[in-house]
Amino acid sequence: MRLKASHLFAIGVAVIVAIYFIVGSGLNAAKPAPVKSNAAEKAANTPPGVQVIVVAETQHPYQVNVRGRTSAARTVSVRSETAGAVAGTPVIQGAQVAKGTVLCRLNVDAREAALAQARAALRSAQLTQQASADLGKKGYRSQTQMLQSQAAMDGAQAAVRQAEIALGQTQIRAPFAGVFDHRDAEVGSYLGPGQSCGVMIELNPILIVGDVPETDAGKLKVGAPATAKLISGEVLEGKIRSVAHEADPQTRTYHVEVTAPNTGSKARSGLSATVQIGAGSGPAHLVPVSSLVLDAAGRQGVRYVGAEDKVVFAPVSIIEETPQGIWVSGLVGEVRLIAVGQSYVNEGQKVIVTLAR
Repeated sequence: MRLKASHLFAIGVAVIVAIYFIVGSGLNAAKPAPVKSNAAEKAANTPPGVQVIVVAETQHPYQVNVRGRTSAARTVSVRSETAGAVAGTPVIQGAQVAKGTVLCRLNVDAREAALAQARAALRSAQLTQQASADLGKKGYRSQTQMLQSQAAMDGAQAAVRQAEIALGQTQIRAPFAGVFDHRDAEVGSYLGPGQSCGVMIELNPILIVGDVPETDAGKLKVGAPATAKLISGEVLEGKIRSVAHEADPQTRTYHVEVTAPNTGSKARSGLSATVQIGAGSGPAHLVPVSSLVLDAAGRQGVRYVGAEDKVVFAPVSIIEETPQGIWVSGLVGEVRLIAVGQSYVNEGQKVIVTLAR
């Protein structure tokens, strides 16, 4: 059978395509397999990069910060030593008074007359004693009679002193210089022995009291300098007066008292205060605030680059916060502190180190 030209053309095309696929398959089989790129593997094995700053160790004063309040150095309820009606209250409540100022005045009643009588008896006894002594020198009085006259005069002197004290007790006076903070008695009221005329408080010097934790109590010494900033804006400079040696059983804190001059009693009792107490000096490092991190245990510290360019974590304690950074203790010597990348590396990890700009 004779094939048409169109059929011959189709057969030829099919043969050419078949030859092309056969040859292509052979060529592909002869090609070597492509080499897998190891760029990802290299990237995975490359240590991370961090930027560090070199921080030197310096001596820095340690301070203990305490939240406290002001308190009167002394608070005394001034009480009557005798009985009587209140005849006068010459000092207004809230006034500053000097030591010995009369706060309440009681009626003297018969006390003044009793004093006059005692003085008259004393004059009589003195004359009798003098006459007895003169007669004794002349031999007209025995030694016993002379001693009796002397004893009578001594008793009269004691009676005068007793009457003076009783009269003086009608003047209830300030026991020290301070503020007459509260009056308890008014004119016409009756005071018995031990009843209060009013309350005196001493504000110069003034106390600033607070409580420090167990970790700081051992750092404080009596006489150490302290600076108290009051909520009113006033700043007082003083010294530690006392540090408790027994902790509060509830809070496990130790009570501390700072005494400071308070000229004119300007600072009032009961004001909130922030107190900075000097606790000596020691090695410290100034680090940026941003360098502080927490480890897996929740401890606050910093990460730095140690030997063999490996990351080291060091727990630190904050000594003082300043605009330039934070002074901390807990580091030793000069350290390469990680300033950039500290949150993305772990302790013991090897890193590539560059200096921070």
